[in-house]
Parts: sequence; C-alpha cells; structure tokens
Amino acid sequence: MKRSTPSRRPGAEPPLWSIAAAAGVIILTPMLLYSLAPEGPIREGDTVFSSGAHKVSLFEPDRYRQVGYEATCMLDPKDPLIVTHSPSEDESGEVIIAQVQGKSTIEWPFCPPQAELLVKRHHITQQPSILQDIRDGMLRLFKPS
Repeated sequence: MKRSTPSRRPGAEPPLWSIAAAAGVIILTPMLLYSLAPEGPIREGDTVFSSGAHKVSLFEPDRYRQVGYEATCMLDPKDPLIVTHSPSEDESGEVIIAQVQGKSTIEWPFCPPQAELLVKRHHITQQPSILQDIRDGMLRLFKPS
C-alpha cells in the first residue's frame, strides 16, 4: 500500500513576522504614550530628572564648603532628584528645592549626595526621555570605534 504524505499548504503555519510585529506594538505603545504624555504640576515628593548638565545653587552652601564647594555645583544630565519643597516664585522665576538621589560619593564639581539644590523649572523634567535614550543607545551600538 502506498502511504500518502500530507501536503504542506502555504500559509498553514502562523507567520512569525506578524507575531513579532504584534509583540513589538504591545511593548512599545506604553513607552511611547508615557514619553508623549504632558507633564503635570510639580509637587513635594515628586521625582524629577535633570534635563542636562547645569550649574545650580546649593540650598545650604555652608554645609559643603569644607569639601570644596562654594555656592554652586554641576548637575549631571538625567540625575534623579526628589522635590523637597513645593515650587515658589522668586524675583528670577520659579525655583524648586530638590534633593540629589542616586549618588554615594562626592566628586567635585558635581553635586554631592543628598544635597538640596535650588533648581529652576527649565533645569528639570518630570519624565526621562525614553525616545532619546533609545536613540542614544542605537547610536552607541552602531558607532564605529
């Protein structure tokens, strides 16, 4: 007897590219929506991030004079900060008092760990830029050494 082998029909197996595309959309959509969402009001206790390298004033500069700081320090890009006092208006604009997080050693001229800083609204952002981080990562990955 002749045994018949089942014929393979085109399209009988699920196409892997469509499954991968669906998984990509499911994973990337929340990140995209989060990065495009508008920022809300800054409140006490919120975590904010430095928007770049900025020279900022220390809230209590006398505490840090012995380790070499005058009245200012450098804030690294993307440094996390916790807002300790609600924004207040002064003569030069909106000033926020925030505490440096994520550092454990003093590296002059960068802001010391747990230091309270006087930052302006344009120095910080409430959301890290996910799209910018992805772009920077891709550039580093494909950058010729």
